[in-house]
Amino acid sequence: MPPRPVLLPPAGRPVAVAVPGLGLTAASYGGLVDALGAAVPTAVVALPAMGLRADPGTALDPESSADELARRLDEHGLTGGPLVMIGHSASCQVVAELARRHPHTVAGLVLVGPTADPRMSPRRRLVVRWLRTAAREDPRRVPGMLRSYATTRLSGFARALRAARRRDLRATLAATTVPVLLVGGPHDHLAPSGWLDALAATRPGIEVVTMTEGAHNLPQTRPAELARHIVTLARRVCREPSTG
Repeated sequence: MPPRPVLLPPAGRPVAVAVPGLGLTAASYGGLVDALGAAVPTAVVALPAMGLRADPGTALDPESSADELARRLDEHGLTGGPLVMIGHSASCQVVAELARRHPHTVAGLVLVGPTADPRMSPRRRLVVRWLRTAAREDPRRVPGMLRSYATTRLSGFARALRAARRRDLRATLAATTVPVLLVGGPHDHLAPSGWLDALAATRPGIEVVTMTEGAHNLPQTRPAELARHIVTLARRVCREPSTG
């Protein structure tokens, strides 16, 4: 039997669907789902390396993951109308690819700490930025993150990370038409403000919001503040007539 969405809203059809960040589990969105509540009922759909363990040989590039996400949305009956798709870190590339490859499923995108900034190459620069960001995260979240990595396995994490770094999110967003909200933390060196500004310059309809506090792990550390921004976008895109 295929895996079900791990978290579902208490009642009614979801307005939004979130995909866990790379290596994290659906539990990473628990606080955000609660904060969104009845205003934006939200389901969390896990994918290989993003909430689920990735079997050897599973394609983990953003395009393949987006097609798998589209299949799971349909399988779980979540495609009755366009959804606000929420991504975090590397899963931002997946939900953006969903908007490009399956535009009828997406009403708007919320990309929280989107990767991958091409300026993070070579790898040592990525490591330095990760360390600078990790130093500003809430240390109380570390045990939960380690449990997540133990569940999803680092082998899948590494393969998905390599695939994500080979894709330029700017090109993907340029091929989409839905409203996009980019959300960054002031202490996020993996998705810094300059990278968010470069993404926003890709085309009209892309906005940038910087949180008052936080680094990269915003869905866990700043769920209430993040929820307010998502609610604003969801109310706007759900009122707008469909262009598809």
